[in-house]
Amino acid sequence: MAKEKSLFFCTACGCEQSKWSGQCPECKEWNTMVEAPKSMTKGGHVSMNSLADVKAYAIDEISASEAQRTPTGFGELDRVLGGGIVDSSLVLVGGDPGIGKSTLLLQLCHNLSEAGKQILYISGEESLTQIKLRADRIGRFNSNMKLLCENDLGLVEGTIERIKPELVIVDSIQTMYTPDIPGTAGSVSQVREATNRFLRISKGLGITVFIIGHVTKDGAVAGPKLLEHMVDTVLYFEGDRNALYRIIRAVKNRFGSTDEIGMFRMQREGLEEVLNPSAYMLEGRSEDASGCCVTCVMEGTRPILAEIQALVCKTNFAMPRRTTNGTDFNRVNILMAVLEKKAGLELYNQDAYINVVGGMKFNDTGTDLAILAAIVSSLTGKVIPKDTLILGEVGLAGEVRNVSYISARVSEAAKLGFTTCIIPKSSLSAIEDKTKVKLVGISNIGEIMRFFK
Repeated sequence: MAKEKSLFFCTACGCEQSKWSGQCPECKEWNTMVEAPKSMTKGGHVSMNSLADVKAYAIDEISASEAQRTPTGFGELDRVLGGGIVDSSLVLVGGDPGIGKSTLLLQLCHNLSEAGKQILYISGEESLTQIKLRADRIGRFNSNMKLLCENDLGLVEGTIERIKPELVIVDSIQTMYTPDIPGTAGSVSQVREATNRFLRISKGLGITVFIIGHVTKDGAVAGPKLLEHMVDTVLYFEGDRNALYRIIRAVKNRFGSTDEIGMFRMQREGLEEVLNPSAYMLEGRSEDASGCCVTCVMEGTRPILAEIQALVCKTNFAMPRRTTNGTDFNRVNILMAVLEKKAGLELYNQDAYINVVGGMKFNDTGTDLAILAAIVSSLTGKVIPKDTLILGEVGLAGEVRNVSYISARVSEAAKLGFTTCIIPKSSLSAIEDKTKVKLVGISNIGEIMRFFK
């Protein structure tokens, strides 16, 4: 009889190997390798009787219909999810501590319970009284909302099967625990097992499940990467906990796009949707200060106006300082090198500080020309007109290249009252309606200088 093989895995990173070792070969942690239960290592055998019941279908024999979706009551969240919550889906929500994950899902429960949905909110971190106090700030809940404070997976599964709710919220997945799997609550093995069980509940019982996941210092969901592969949708809640606004974006979505974002504002009563992000981002901007330039970035299909500020001043050090906030540091260094080489500006002895107002972060190359304009404006002291928006990608030769979704960006600028748009000359033919604003096409960075006053 063949000897059963043992399997060892790391409780820190999930690395598996056939031999035990004191140090994990992947994450280099010590004394984290443990032996997997025999149930995880035994190979399964399929009988011929069960194989007879298995049938492969031709793809043209399968009828497909659009997934049924339930509106969340938040237009911004529906946009990110692709139109609403897909029934029987498993959704992972990640974000920094205190960012508002629990508040958002509690408001989601309020909206759906008012719509007649049966909801079970499971918390392994807070007591019933704590959840009730937070819920009272949001609004009055009806009896469709049920609370359960428990972290034993067996008891949680039994409660879900008995109540059979339409929506389950798990806060958080790192607090769920089962004695059948080695490791403490929050370890790789426990998180993986808990997610697998909620996946079976979601698909087997037809229940939509939202699970909240803690994040690491790098901003990724804590636990094995397998966690994100198992779920249908991964949402990240971003923003500075000390600031008012929050952004939610999908990094994985089996039922929709991963390019859309939703914007919220934190209030005392909870999260409030920001229906016009452009107006919110430009609120309170200075109209006669040098070094300020307005541009437009694309987040999925949504154009958002943003203000870029630059501060250039003579350095007191042998090596000038470069600091960026909200945009790529290396990209800014390249653009400043292009200014020195192609425009003849002396920046080698100047400190440069670049900031995207409002804490928004983007990597849209269509903002290159606006960053250059803000730098030149700060260096020369000349002001960019307040009703002017600047768009364009800049190449290493100083040429101004086309940007995507140019019509949508120009239309958004027109809605906010901008009268002039400086864009690449090659993009002029792509504008559908040329009557909204005055369009000025340029082909190289030298031409931008004549628009300053």
